[in-house]
Formats: sequence, structure tokens, C-alpha cells
Amino acid sequence: MFKEKIENLIKKIIPENTNFSLEHPPKKEYGDYSVFLPISQAKNIKERLKEEMPSFLEKIEIAPLSPGKVNQSGYSFLNFYLKQSVLIEELRKIIKEKDKYGSSSIGKGKTMIIDYSSPNIAKPFGIGHLRSTIIGQAIYNIYKFLGWKCIGDNHLGDWGTQFGKLIVAIKRWGNEKNIQNLTIDELEKLYVKFHQEAEKNPILKDEAREWFKKLEKGDSEAKKIWQACVKVSLKEFDRIYQLLDVKIDYTLGESFYEGMLQDIIDEAIQKNVATKSKGALIIKFPNDELPPAMLLKSDGATTYFTRDLATVKYRFQKWNPDLIIYEIGAEQSLHLKQLFRAVELLGWSSKDKFFHVAHGLYRTKSGKFSTRKGQTIHLEDVLKEAILRAEEILRKSETAKGLSEKEIKEIAKIVGIGAVKYNDLCEHYSKDVIFDWDKILNLKGNSAPYLQYTYVRCQSVIKKAKININWQKNKVLSLNQEEESILRTIYKFPEIVNEAAEKCSPNLICNFIFSLAQKYNLFYEHYPIIKAEDKNLRDFRLLLTSAIGVVLKNGLSLLGISAPERM
Repeated sequence: MFKEKIENLIKKIIPENTNFSLEHPPKKEYGDYSVFLPISQAKNIKERLKEEMPSFLEKIEIAPLSPGKVNQSGYSFLNFYLKQSVLIEELRKIIKEKDKYGSSSIGKGKTMIIDYSSPNIAKPFGIGHLRSTIIGQAIYNIYKFLGWKCIGDNHLGDWGTQFGKLIVAIKRWGNEKNIQNLTIDELEKLYVKFHQEAEKNPILKDEAREWFKKLEKGDSEAKKIWQACVKVSLKEFDRIYQLLDVKIDYTLGESFYEGMLQDIIDEAIQKNVATKSKGALIIKFPNDELPPAMLLKSDGATTYFTRDLATVKYRFQKWNPDLIIYEIGAEQSLHLKQLFRAVELLGWSSKDKFFHVAHGLYRTKSGKFSTRKGQTIHLEDVLKEAILRAEEILRKSETAKGLSEKEIKEIAKIVGIGAVKYNDLCEHYSKDVIFDWDKILNLKGNSAPYLQYTYVRCQSVIKKAKININWQKNKVLSLNQEEESILRTIYKFPEIVNEAAEKCSPNLICNFIFSLAQKYNLFYEHYPIIKAEDKNLRDFRLLLTSAIGVVLKNGLSLLGISAPERM
């Protein structure tokens, strides 16, 4: 990457351990990269590099002051300008590397575990599960692209007092004798009914707690009902993951860690990390920096927190990760702060090995979705509706005339699901998303279909050209504004991928490829490509078009979105 090369040049010249930040300036006249430094250092760098100008740089300039102004800060911007020929050579590199362009070995030898999706057993996949699933998958893809060994762990919510509630509901209002044939929708209705009835009859909650205690102790009846719920749910989840084209390496529910909990409790007591309080066992944090976390309830039942500690220990013992990312809603922020700090107190690892991608929630216009109240939108309904709407649009287009029925269905699926995914991923994960059918299924503007269509446009141009691109190296061209803009944007893709990994922010890739697609479409509308005025210009424009196609496809792929060849 050019950024890395320039940073290394600066480091060799300025005093060791000097902090600086190399950025892309807001205006092209300020160069391709800029750094803010003391004037003496800026002058020194300019003079040193002027003696032996690096081959990829056209020039280096110290930003002039506005007329009549005096520099009182003692600092100035040092601007670096990349050669046109080097940028055009980058286009050739993009085409040569294809689906590898933007990747690196920066993470070689490192292991990253990401905890994502994590739906709850006995509940259909709601729209709320979409965020963790697709943001988590995108982060997994990005880190893998950068050479990390990635382990995706689907930490299912398959344990806890909610299963006591479900057992009570099944026994009271469900068909217990035919439990194997219960559907996921029926389980959801029973869960909702329990909460409705418990409002009128609080004794039901005590009954639920008793049944969960029985389940923890291995009661055969409780276990049979629980296993049936798990089986039905896993079948449902697999179907949705297949529709979303999401593949998670491991599916380990909370129940998997049950046999490890006593060791966790014993270790916490032995290391004086846990203490008794009102009959419960808690972790009290130094200087009350965080509220206490509960390991055991006063009735002796374990907690979600205990199981999460067991999960962390298992992950360190099995995979020895350099980083563990939790893609979980922002409402779990306190819980995860407690977890990371407890891990530190227990001496297992430092909290800087953990990162919480605290995503916002999907909300209705009036508030939060709630399964308990029966207020939820099933993800499958959203995906099916998106596919139908995409198909309607496709059938009305000129393109449909040359497509078979099978191709129309396949493209509609790619476009519809891509639209739903991108609508979410283009927002920063911390933002809440208001659920709106029209917005989520918008197939125009800043959307996956727009990017997919631009990719198809690039492929169409290359196919129509039927020419082997024979660009002459070091040939200087007089570029128009649109060509110059693309050329001085597209090479930044590897930097954006790195930044997206560092910040766990797939939306940065969305922003970049959308901006790139806009630049290309503006160019495409105004200038001929195959019929350019001379051969050299034609070859350059085909080179540019081909490179755009590669970067759009790579960006979409990292987001978990397919790029169709026809549309």
C-alpha cells in the first residue's frame, strides 16, 4: 500500500517515536496523502526525499499559507502526490490479483474468534437477529481476507430460566404427547402465552424456576421437552442461514458449558475473585468500578454470566485467540464490560484482547420489538418479501427478455437478499435501525442493487469490447475530471479494508464502493469507452472499467453479498 510506503519514509527521517497521522486530504490539489508536522520536520522530509525521489511519487510540497497570513502554530501540511503512471499500474495489479486484491497477510499467525448471530432456541429468527448475523459474518470475512485464522462461534441461547417457562407452557397449553412435531411458530406462541398468563398468575414464574432447576439437575421429563425444542429450532436456524448464505464454524449453546461451571465457581472462590452476598455468589469489582456480577443465585442456580465465563475459558484453552470479538447488541454493554474485567481479575487474559461490536437495535416507530409481547417480525418474511419485490422490478426491465425463468428467480434472490443485507450494513453498527418496509427493500440509490447493477455494467462493457487490453506502461494521458477522480480513489480499497477490520465497521466498505460506483457511473454516462477517440484512451478506459468491476465484486463479497453476472 502507498500509505504504508510513505509512512515508512517519514519514520526514517523524523525523530523516533514521533506521533503523526497520514491522511487523504479533502481536496485533490492538496495531493493524495498529507501529514501535519512541525515546519522544520516537514522541510527536512521534503529536502531529504527531493535528493532521491521515491519512484511512485510525482512530487512533495509543503502547503503554502494563505496570502497575508503568518504561521503562528509552527506546523504545516506536507503533501504527497502519486504518479499517474503508478496509479494506472495499480489498475493492472487489481485486474491481475482479481478476488485477492485488497487482501493481505497482516494477520498471518493470529487467531480471531467472533461470537455472532446467537439466536434463542424456541423462537423464530426475528428481524432483530439479522444485525448480529450479517455484521458478524462481514467482520469474519474481512479478518479472513487479511490473513487471520478466523473462528465463528454461534453461541446459542439454549439454557436459562426461559426454558422453565417454556416447559410450563408446553405442559399446560401445548401438546406434550406430540412434542416432537411442535413447530417453531407454536413454540413462540406458547412463550408469549406464558408471559400473558403470568401477568395474571405470578405463581407461574415460581413454577418455571422450579422446572429449570429440574432441567439443570438432569430431570428426564424436563430434558426431553428441552431437547425437542432445541431440535426444532436448529432445523429452523439452518434453513435461514442457508437463505442468507451464512456459514458459521461452530454452534455451541450455553448448555454445552454446563459441565464446566463448577470449576469456574471453584476457581473464582479460590482466587478470592468471588464473594458471598445475601446467599448469592458474586464478583465484586475493585473500587466499585462496575456493578457486581452474579455467579450463583441465592437458590443455587447458575447464571448467564457464569456460562459466559466458562465460554471464554473454553475458547482460550481450545483456540488460544489473539482477539475475541462479540457481535452483540448495545444493551449487553455492561454485561460484557463485567465479563472482560472478570477475565482479567481471574488472570486468564487482558481485556484488550476483547472487542464488543455493540450494535443498535431494530425498532418499530413506537419502540422496541418484544417476543414476550408477541411484537416481532420474522426474518424469513422480510427475505421472502424482498425477493418478490426484486423479481417484480426485474420482470419489468428490458433485461428480463433475455433471461430464463430460472435465471430470473436466481437473480431476484441475489438482489433481494443483497438489498436487505446492505440496508443494514451501510449504517454504522452502533446506530438503531427503524424497521420500515419501504426503506429496507429500497432497490435504488445507496443500495446493493445499485452496486450490483454497476458491476454488471462493467462486465457488459468488457464482454462487448472483445479486446485484449494492451495498455502501454508509462504512457502519460490527459485525463478528464471523472477519470482522474476514479484513478485517485480506487487504489485506496486495501486501506479501507484494513480500517474496516481495525474498527470492526463493515459500513466503511459500503461507503467506499458506493462512492466508487457513483464516480464510475458519472464517467460512463459522459464518455465513450469502446468507441473512445484513440486506441490508447480506449485501452485505458477498459482497464479502468475492468478494475472497477473487480473492486466492487470484492467489496460486496466481504459484505456477504453476491454480484450477479447479469441483471
